[in-house]
Amino acid sequence: MIKKEEFYIIKKRVEEERKFIQVIMGPRQVGKTTTVRQVMQNLDKPFHFVAADGVANSNFLWIEQQWETARFILKNQNATECILIIDEIQKIDNWAEIVKAEWDRDTLNGLNIKVVLLGSARLLLQAGLSESLAGRFEIIQMTHWSFSEMQQAFDFTAEEFVWFGGYPGAATLIEEEDRWRDYILNSIMETTISKDILMLTRIDKPAILRRLFELGANCSGQIVSLTKILGQLQDVGNTTTLSHYVNLLDSAGLLCGIERYSTEMIPKRASIPKWQVQNSAFSSVLSGLGFQSALGKPEIWGRHVETAIGVHLARASRLQGVKVYYWREGNFEVDFVIQYRNKTLGLEVKSGKTQSSKGILKFKQQVKPDKVLLIGNSGIPWQDFLKAEIKDLF
Repeated sequence: MIKKEEFYIIKKRVEEERKFIQVIMGPRQVGKTTTVRQVMQNLDKPFHFVAADGVANSNFLWIEQQWETARFILKNQNATECILIIDEIQKIDNWAEIVKAEWDRDTLNGLNIKVVLLGSARLLLQAGLSESLAGRFEIIQMTHWSFSEMQQAFDFTAEEFVWFGGYPGAATLIEEEDRWRDYILNSIMETTISKDILMLTRIDKPAILRRLFELGANCSGQIVSLTKILGQLQDVGNTTTLSHYVNLLDSAGLLCGIERYSTEMIPKRASIPKWQVQNSAFSSVLSGLGFQSALGKPEIWGRHVETAIGVHLARASRLQGVKVYYWREGNFEVDFVIQYRNKTLGLEVKSGKTQSSKGILKFKQQVKPDKVLLIGNSGIPWQDFLKAEIKDLF
């Protein structure tokens, strides 16, 4: 069970000549550590694999110690190269400065130690990379598993993927939905918030952040302003704080706010967001319904299908450079607008709901997109769309 595309990317990079530090980032429980271990098992090269879990965040000397271990392995085994892998690197204070110093030291001394860093807090990783490691790294993005990956590995149906999402660790629990729900709530959602956000970033109002995630996940696929969300929070806050919290939730792979499409950048940035979970399991868990119950309610099921379509698009935005928006003008709306290499495509999802084509017509008149696609009723089957490579639609 591997994420094949990422497996081969990582394998190719560590087999190449030593050029850059490889930084693998992605949400919790998507297989970063497992994939790297599988790569190492397929390489006839010495390596040193360690994780920063349980290490005091002030213990920056720990990184130096791991580097010295890799140097010892290189010399003791009389090898031409050694691979140093450090998991959850962002948990160590000033990690980027230490990595820069050790990498530059090896470069100066001609030591062929290749470095792979893993982390699940994207904002913290990117801050360290941009501040200290400019020109010394490459990023490998890992995301939640796609429908194709879950189908190949666990024989998921499209309906199961919509409801249970793309977590490989939870796949064997779906026959016992209470156990599956407990796993998603405690092992994924709560752990991500408490360890990847609250422990690594200053949050003045953690209760608001948790409640914001719950409200946003329940509103997945809906356009709701931060002001309206703020009115449902039982605490004092402001939209600037909420906007910051949304960025943190997005970086942790939980929740994002899709911007409104406009030909002008200012309206996009000031737009009311369309809420989108990064894994459809979150909205399912928080819905209060069971799988079979949701399947039997066409309008509710249609919203979950649209959420899964949004998850698929959000994944493409991470991996393929596709930009994702929604479009609204007055009472007219198109579910998603995607851009790739200066081309614009509108997507309307009609699974489980009846909806006129007035939004599409208005969108075509005003925006003049390169293409508009209908997903679901009388269009591309949503099951097939969840398997599509988004950039191939253009």
